[in-house]
Amino acid sequence: MSKHTRINVTPLAEWLPQTDEPLVIAGPCSAETETQVLQTARELSKIPAVKVFRAGIWKPRTRPGGFDGVGVEGLRWLKQVKAETGLLTTTEVANAGHVYEALKYGIDILWIGARTTVNPFSVQEIADALRGADIPVLVKNPINPDVQLWLGALERLSHAGITRLGAVHRGFSTFEKTHFRNAPKWDIVIELKRLVPEIPILCDPSHIAGNRDLIPALCQKAVDMAMNGFMIESHISPDAALSDAAQQLQPAALADILDGLEYRRPQGDGEPEEFLKTLRAEIDLTDAAILEAISRRSEISEKIGLFKKSHNMTILQVGRWQQLLEDRLARAGKLGLEAEFVKALFQIIHDRSIRMQSEVMNRKTDNPSNQDLKDVS
Repeated sequence: MSKHTRINVTPLAEWLPQTDEPLVIAGPCSAETETQVLQTARELSKIPAVKVFRAGIWKPRTRPGGFDGVGVEGLRWLKQVKAETGLLTTTEVANAGHVYEALKYGIDILWIGARTTVNPFSVQEIADALRGADIPVLVKNPINPDVQLWLGALERLSHAGITRLGAVHRGFSTFEKTHFRNAPKWDIVIELKRLVPEIPILCDPSHIAGNRDLIPALCQKAVDMAMNGFMIESHISPDAALSDAAQQLQPAALADILDGLEYRRPQGDGEPEEFLKTLRAEIDLTDAAILEAISRRSEISEKIGLFKKSHNMTILQVGRWQQLLEDRLARAGKLGLEAEFVKALFQIIHDRSIRMQSEVMNRKTDNPSNQDLKDVS
């Protein structure tokens, strides 16, 4: 069921100045001092792709006692940035009071952070405060990988009459240990784009990475994913930053990254496009075979469930699962497939098999016939 008609989105080109390249929003994680803000903005204004200056004014901290932002005073500094450099300005808002102050000081764009997106009550408060205001709003993905929460926040703003809407992909919290601060989970972004095809999506590689060394590769990935631009943290003296020092770039380093990006066309033409069509046809056939194999495997799993029920056996056979996983990983290695991918794939398949067998075990039926079980081994 398509849901994108529930959100009215004005095309990005109609509400933000931009070149043919992706839009870049850049600036420090936090506005710390007037000097720091203005010096950073002056350097960023020299980068043609940077059209919007960002800075956090109110900083939500995990625990009290840390630097939680300079508050309203920082809005005056942002106003100076716009007057001196011509850059548009943006800051994060988390409640109606923030919205009121940001509008009073003429902030051009607002964004809703991940910790706010996750709370529908907070998003609705912001939407109500914005009703009747003609201002663009960007919505970062919620901390947890829930596309419906992300979509719901956009819908609440749309229902309040905001049409200049965009999404920001900043990664998702995970208990798994990875080299990223927040797992990218690009599939969530793809799903949002499927649900709301017209929504512009920016990538926040700073919060995904948590480490400035990883930012160039993430920026290229975002370009390859046809995202509309970036929100990147840049500080005149990153190592001295009061928050998120490790993930902030000097303006010159940001300029180098942007200059090094390779932009690709979303569509081919002529002979190369015909070749691509041939390869996609092969993928379609391969996917059909995969689906048929999964269907066949599901039928066998159901018969195994019937057999276990008739013989009063437990559903989970830990030894069998361990043996299966080791065998599949060994085969995957010979085929050149990544162990992490194959393990995740078979975990999903195995979980579904266990769920199906559980449903069979709890089903009120007569004993299975020999015919039902004839090819179970």
